Order: sequence, then C-alpha cells, then structure tokens
Amino acid sequence: MDNSFGTIFRITSFGESHGDVLGIILDGVPAGLNFDLEVIQDELDKRRPGQSYLTTTRFEKDRAKILSGVFNNKTTGAPICLIIENKDINSSFYEKQKDFLRPSHIDYSAFKKYGGYSDYRGSGRFSGRITAGFVMAGAIAKQILKKYGIIIFAYTNSIGNIIDDEKPPINDLEKLIEIREKSLVRSINQKKSKTMEQLIEGVKIQKDSIGGTIKCIISNFPAGKGGPIFNSIESNISRAMFAIPAIKGIEFGVGFKASKMKGSEHNDPWIVKDGIVQTIKNDAGGIIGGISTGMPIEFTVVVKPTSSIGVPQKTVHIKTMENVEIEFSGRHDPCIVPRIVTVVEAMTANVLLDSLLIDGSIPRIFKE
Repeated sequence: MDNSFGTIFRITSFGESHGDVLGIILDGVPAGLNFDLEVIQDELDKRRPGQSYLTTTRFEKDRAKILSGVFNNKTTGAPICLIIENKDINSSFYEKQKDFLRPSHIDYSAFKKYGGYSDYRGSGRFSGRITAGFVMAGAIAKQILKKYGIIIFAYTNSIGNIIDDEKPPINDLEKLIEIREKSLVRSINQKKSKTMEQLIEGVKIQKDSIGGTIKCIISNFPAGKGGPIFNSIESNISRAMFAIPAIKGIEFGVGFKASKMKGSEHNDPWIVKDGIVQTIKNDAGGIIGGISTGMPIEFTVVVKPTSSIGVPQKTVHIKTMENVEIEFSGRHDPCIVPRIVTVVEAMTANVLLDSLLIDGSIPRIFKE
C-alpha cells in the first residue's frame, strides 16, 4: 500500500499537485473527539504556499473541507476524509518542458515505473503539495496527543551554512512555538532568523535554491513505548519523515556525532530525579533499543535544496534521447525548509498517536 501509512491510526493520501483536489483519509480516529475544523486550518496555514516573499508565488488558500467521519461536531469512529482544492494552477510551464528530464526530480524514475503515464504537472503525485494531507491528519493527531500532555515542536535549525547551534529550553515548548511563528523562516533565534532570510532572498534573486535542517522535540512522551527491531519508534519516525519529499537524512540525539565519540563519552548515565528515572544528557534522543525512555524525543532531518531552479542545467530530452541544456521555468520555493516544519510535526504526531493506540494507552472512544 504505497499511499497508506500506520496500523490503527492509518492515513491514506490521494491527489496530485495540479489535480482538482488532494486530501487524506484517516482510519482509526477514536470516536467522540471534539472536531474543530479551524484547528486543522491553523496548521494548514503554516504550510500553504504564497505566505511570504520567501516562498513560491503560487497562492493557494488551502481551505480544508470535511467529507465524512464527523457528526454533531464529534468524530464517529468512521473514516474521516479531508480535502483541499487546487485553485491557482498554471500547467503551461510543464506542458512546454514535459519531455525534458528535470535534474534531481522524479521525472525519469516515474517515467520508468509508470511507462510515461504519470501526471508530470508540478511533479503530480510526487509533489510536496501532497503533504497538505499529512498536515490535516497531523492536526487531529496533535490534538489527541495534547490531551495527554504530549507536545511536538519543530523548528528550522539551519539554512545553508547558517546554523542555530543554541540548545533550546524545552521546559516550555508552547512558548517556543509562539517565538517560532514570528519568524518567516520558523527559527527560534531572532538574530539567525534575519540572516537566514537574507540568504534565502539572495538565492531567490539568483534563481537558485538552498537546503537546511529541521530539529524536532517531543516532550512528555511516556517511557516504554514502541518495539524492538522492525517496530521501533526510530524506524517508524524515519519512515514517516522520508514520506516527505525533500527529506534526505535523519539523526536521533547526537546522531552522526556518535561515530567520533568513545563509549565513555557517548554513554548516558541514569539518575533518579523527583522520583523519576532519567538520563543526564539525553544523547540517545529519548529512544534506546527502539523504545522510548521517557526523556524528550529529539531528532533532526536534512532537507535538500529545492530541485526546481531557474539556472541553466544539463539534462536529457527523453523522446529524442539527446543531451541538452535548458533553463526550467515555473513557480517554486527558493527554500522549502520553513514550510516543511509543520509537516515534520504532523508526521511525527501521526506515528506517535498510532503507537499509543496500538498498546492501548489511548482509548478508542472519548467520553467528552
């Protein structure tokens, strides 16, 4: 099932970048949950295109519509279907250049897999636009997790070589969310935020793009959740992250730095504090052996530069099989990192809710 994800809380994604609609079907949402479409809309607004001068000029309102699974403002336990409409569509760029394989795009891979029948407009099914569905599902998952005190917070950790290396205070993630939303790049470092904006503006003028990293922190997730080997929290979060177009890497805790450390440096001593077993450093990022430790879950993802750029590039004309050079046109983000932040939160929420439903920590019916 290439388009479905999850076990009990199962999401199925559908739609394309330039189709009429795209959306998500959610199975396994507990019955009796208060349903507020504005909660979903608030999350969509953080992801939607055209929200600032640093994003694509494609402007979509992305107004969420509910088709099923809710009655009298309560979830019924039936599948929930949510959609948004594609309004600001201009496929002319893609019609003119459809036979040219865009470097680092899905064009050739999709051509080989689907025999030339896949929707090439705006990358079709492979577009980052499909993540709007992920966000709608994640908004509901985050709402449920918050009932149990679980907060998910992601932010822009770096753009290009501009890195926010300050460790954020995680005792008040709600406050950090407020700070982040005042930044166009979704950074929590005011000084670095302005520098990141300037870098993105510069590559935009050059018709180029830039990548970055996003850090995600989850507080109050209970210990003992997840499973060994193939059902580890790390495995499931990683799989969810790589469902997001442009994600090219992930690390938990100190991650790849561990390769340069001795065991005496990397090992994290256990202590008892306020009657709770904790680690001193949390270098493992809240997960050991695939199972949560009760410490904050922390991971970082790598976001590649947007593949769609306006500088001359070498490529292949797939019909004539000739090597050519071309400048591609279209409406694209010079940096997709700020808009992906909320998608990272959403997919993390989808994974964690599923894990808590699987082990019975969250009921299948809410009495609200």
